[in-house]
Amino acid sequence: MFKKDPLQIVVFQSYGTSSHLYVRGRALEDESIDLNQHKFFHLLVNSYKRFESDEIKYANLKIVLPDSRIVDTQTDDHGYFLVDTSLKDLHFLTNEEGWLNFEVSYSDEHAKRKIQNENRFKGEMLVPSPKVDYGIITDIDDTILHTGVVSLLKWRVIYNTIFKNAKHRLPLEGAPEFYHLLHRGKSGENSNPIFYVSHSPWNMYRYLELFLRQHQFPKGPILLRSFKTILQKKRGDKPQKQKEILNILKTYPEMRFILIGDSGEYDADIYIEIAQMYPERILGVYLRSVKHTRKMLRIKGLFENYKTTPVLLVDNSKQAIAHAQANGFIK
Repeated sequence: MFKKDPLQIVVFQSYGTSSHLYVRGRALEDESIDLNQHKFFHLLVNSYKRFESDEIKYANLKIVLPDSRIVDTQTDDHGYFLVDTSLKDLHFLTNEEGWLNFEVSYSDEHAKRKIQNENRFKGEMLVPSPKVDYGIITDIDDTILHTGVVSLLKWRVIYNTIFKNAKHRLPLEGAPEFYHLLHRGKSGENSNPIFYVSHSPWNMYRYLELFLRQHQFPKGPILLRSFKTILQKKRGDKPQKQKEILNILKTYPEMRFILIGDSGEYDADIYIEIAQMYPERILGVYLRSVKHTRKMLRIKGLFENYKTTPVLLVDNSKQAIAHAQANGFIK
């Protein structure tokens, strides 16, 4: 008889408000994925484990806040859980950067299974201060991390995802500096929230979290999508990335935003639509240029007569920094 893997809970960094608790994560068996491995075979095994995850369906979980308040929840048929509820005075529980720390654990029915971390899994939710200058919503793929989404048959995406260690992936030049400047804002001392949004599946969460931490990007919620939403997508449905961005704007109705993406896929189309819906709230759009003539011509055509929001197609981070300084976004 095969020995069962121990249980774990992966809690995704999320965002909320002083009166709105919004927590997401997934209950899984621990497949012992070593993110520090860099040998070819180990990377291949890690990638298999990452996408062949063994979820814990319909598990009862509890979330414990620093003031001992408890919120109960249950995972779905793919092991995911979502808590979206009203709670008062959450800002009193945050640190100086606005992060609320809490713990998630399995309830008693899994007492006979081995559970990692003594059944105490840390989670974090960002509660931005009302004093922030603005928020930043950014893509990841080919915006801060070179993935090769415009390569033939996307073979570079596959190669980079499977055969490259997260620590060895390089950010696009100057990106961490630009994001830190935006995070600190006009005064150089603020904590403007950054939301990292990607089309990647949640299976890539720990990989991307390690990449951002390794290269010292400002900490922010990482918002991905499940294979379930990919498979259930109907014709005419908005992309999950767009839905996520709209939810952020809904959560912070008084906050203005800067949108950052790339010219390779559909960031431009999504950002134009959002800017037209909220013309007073989108301060600017930065789109990183890609080495693909046809795609660049399409993007330039989209913005040829577009005047709603300042848009900059950038070849490098220096251009973006100069533009942000000229517009008073950063110090």
